[in-house]
Amino acid sequence: MLQDGKIFIGKSTKPEYLDLALANRHGLITGATGTGKTVSLQVLAEGFSQAGVPVFAADIKGDLSGIGAPGTPKDAFLKRAKDIGIDYKPDQFPVVFWDLFGEQGHRVRATVSEMGPLLLSRLLDLNDTQEGVLNIAFRVADEQGLLLMDLKDLRALLQFVAENAQDLTTTYGNVSKATIGTIQRQLLVLENQKGDEFLGEPALSIKDLMRTDRDGRGVVNILAADKLMNNPRLYATFLLWLMSELFEALPEVGDLDQPKLVFFFDEAHLLFSDAPKALTETVERVVRLIRSKGVGVYFITQNPIDVPETVLAQLGNRVQHALRAYTPREQKAVRVAAQTFRQNPAFDTEKAITELGVGEALVSSLEGKGAPSMVERTLIAPPMAQVGPIDQALRQQIIAASPLRGKYEQAIDSESAYEMLAQRAQKAAADAQAAQGGGGILDMLGNLFGTNGQRKGTMTTGQRVTREVTRTIVNQTVGSLAAELGKSIGGRQGGSIGRAIVRGTLGGILRR
Repeated sequence: MLQDGKIFIGKSTKPEYLDLALANRHGLITGATGTGKTVSLQVLAEGFSQAGVPVFAADIKGDLSGIGAPGTPKDAFLKRAKDIGIDYKPDQFPVVFWDLFGEQGHRVRATVSEMGPLLLSRLLDLNDTQEGVLNIAFRVADEQGLLLMDLKDLRALLQFVAENAQDLTTTYGNVSKATIGTIQRQLLVLENQKGDEFLGEPALSIKDLMRTDRDGRGVVNILAADKLMNNPRLYATFLLWLMSELFEALPEVGDLDQPKLVFFFDEAHLLFSDAPKALTETVERVVRLIRSKGVGVYFITQNPIDVPETVLAQLGNRVQHALRAYTPREQKAVRVAAQTFRQNPAFDTEKAITELGVGEALVSSLEGKGAPSMVERTLIAPPMAQVGPIDQALRQQIIAASPLRGKYEQAIDSESAYEMLAQRAQKAAADAQAAQGGGGILDMLGNLFGTNGQRKGTMTTGQRVTREVTRTIVNQTVGSLAAELGKSIGGRQGGSIGRAIVRGTLGGILRR
């Protein structure tokens, strides 16, 4: 609910608000499972949308999809609204659904070049040595004008680097073929987990996340993350990439009357779990500086200790739901949470955290010149949209009516590193054939793949790529000749002879 440039959060001894002018100073929503974190997130998202601020949020359980449908005046909501002194008015908000796998929303993609070696190393779980080699590969791609769009581009590039390892080592440092092989295996693991569906074109345009509807309401972009959570590393890497893209793409605007976009990062602990120091420092830098681009970042997690202290210090707006304190770690989390608030002498903050009911939270927001308000025990306002997931039929109806329908669904395979290296290889093969003199189709294939005479060493990139490109052509050509010969001989005997010809002709070439 929006009131005078502020989002109404709930009521303590007084109404509690989030000032839109200070909403780009980031925030944190924490609490144990089932204490109301998602409801608090929805209340804030609805307020931002009413103010004309676009929102991006990951929907882990599917509950946030309800923001696209009007709420139901349940007795509990009506009672809560009366207790805090507001009218309950069912409402719905403009929604765009996204999905990395394209099943429950518009498909989301990013190119390999946009991801960069640091995020890819995180995604592939590479060690420092492997990350160093991946950095070299990206440098080679930049210097040779090789566009990296999808996994096949990256694979072709890594093969090229492996075959030129000796030359590259003298320039960039040690490049081991064994390390290249390890990276290639990790790419296969990523592909098996459908991570390759995320890498490619058309890449997501940041502008499509920063839209308003005809009434001036900010669009709530909801990422379907229920299946994505089966690969938490991909989930965390994608959201970090998106945050980095926002930082790089948006101009400096300073402090505005309200943010240009608000970004909710649910299950935030996945971002920092086992993260290398360099990645944590990157997150800290982005969080610290992105507010000047007009973007607010809100982390949602169970315990404040899930977020590094350097990042926690940047989060000025806090909503703390109940925490349990049965184990030493949980007790520590309660103490940390209590210590991050500006204390209220009216109650014991640490004790209150363990006593909060569902839908109740400790709230502290920035006020005045950016100082945190005194923490207050607050009844959170009921959302005006539906609480809980919408049905599949309504979701599909919203997707079909989206202004972005058809823009991202169809993959694009533009000319990039794979095609460019293949062209180089074909040209090199053609030049070699011209230098050696022409022959038949089998002589040509022999020259390409090294079957004429003794093989010397492993195949080059050109030979490998050209082999894959011509495999289908050769099968079709020789297979057709064999079939015609089989027909002329006739019957089952002819079919056997035809198959034997194909095996004899291709066996020594295509099994390499």
